[in-house]
Amino acid sequence: MNILAHLYLSKSNKNILIGNFIADAVKGKSYKNYSEEIQIGILLHRYIDSYTDTHPIVKKSMHRLNERYRHYDGVIIDILYDHFLAKNWDAYSNTPLPFYAKETYNFLNENIDIFPERIQKMLPFMIQYNWLEAYRSLEGIERVLIGMNKRTKEKSQMHLAINDLKEHYNEFENDFTTFFKDLILFSEKKTHYLSLQ
Repeated sequence: MNILAHLYLSKSNKNILIGNFIADAVKGKSYKNYSEEIQIGILLHRYIDSYTDTHPIVKKSMHRLNERYRHYDGVIIDILYDHFLAKNWDAYSNTPLPFYAKETYNFLNENIDIFPERIQKMLPFMIQYNWLEAYRSLEGIERVLIGMNKRTKEKSQMHLAINDLKEHYNEFENDFTTFFKDLILFSEKKTHYLSLQ
């Protein structure tokens, strides 16, 4: 899953949210350098990624994509699924997305000093371009895909995936809706399990 989903699945625990947010930049056992709840967030992020990568519905979504993307399929589906979460946000949260985004940006900015350097550099861009709300529109998702394609030095051709999204829009949305129900339950159980360790 992509950024918005990871933040959402942290629920109301702010330290778990920090861990979930920084996890991609925390390698191996270096997660143990953080407080207990941030560690839980980092480990939860890893569990979510593993669960997502092996889920049959996610694999079905990947098969809907053009073969050109090869091993970038998973990254693309993560981004497309964040679009459907943002688009249907009101079905999952009582907090309007603009308010949630603003509160989350403020909280992350207040804690930026403990983030890995890579995340410290990323956060200002995330806030400036309002990534969390941008996921809601097709234009926003297209900008994300163009940016990701540039990061791969044009090798991934991920910018073209906006066409796949438009072509199979309803199918991708149905995939997401079914999968996300499973993922919410999985995340709740894992969070509880990790909290007992």
